[in-house]
Amino acid sequence: MTQKPAKEEPEIDTATSEELANEAASNAEANLARLESERDDFKDKLLRTLADMENLRRRTEREISDAKAYAVTSFARDMLGSADNLRRALESVPEAARTAAEAALAALIEGVELTERDLLKTLERHGVRKIDPQGEKFDPNLHQAMFEAPDAETPKGMVSKVVQSGYKIGERVLRPALVGVSAGAPKPQEPSTPDTSGSTPSGH
Repeated sequence: MTQKPAKEEPEIDTATSEELANEAASNAEANLARLESERDDFKDKLLRTLADMENLRRRTEREISDAKAYAVTSFARDMLGSADNLRRALESVPEAARTAAEAALAALIEGVELTERDLLKTLERHGVRKIDPQGEKFDPNLHQAMFEAPDAETPKGMVSKVVQSGYKIGERVLRPALVGVSAGAPKPQEPSTPDTSGSTPSGH
């Protein structure tokens, strides 16, 4: 009997194996890069979301705080007229009349002063403070200039007269103070120049 020769093992193509290995490595690197990109994208979105949430929390806290602080703004502004009237009533009484006032008038004046003090204290308890800038530097954020006039006793740019007191609520101006601003000491008048022409008035 004739024996058939054994079949030879098929040779493996080395070049093809290397190509397959390189392709697999390339695909793995591409997948890794894609996954890293997606990870970075998700991380960025998460950080942005956390930052937005923190900003929202802070903004909400600030709005709640402002709402508490400025809830009485309209009511306080309406009350300023009463405070002004009390102050005008007290200023309308001359000092001589105060000194010589009879018991009934003195009691009335004292009652008006007490009412004014209580009103201002009540406003202060709700965050409303009076602005009385006499002698302070003019601040356009707090004061409204009604006039500017020379004042030898007050430096230039300082408040020389308070026409109407202002008020603040929290850090906001409820009403600016109406003031007069000093223009400094008046300029000295130049002496008149004597007539040196030598002419004399003609007589008749």
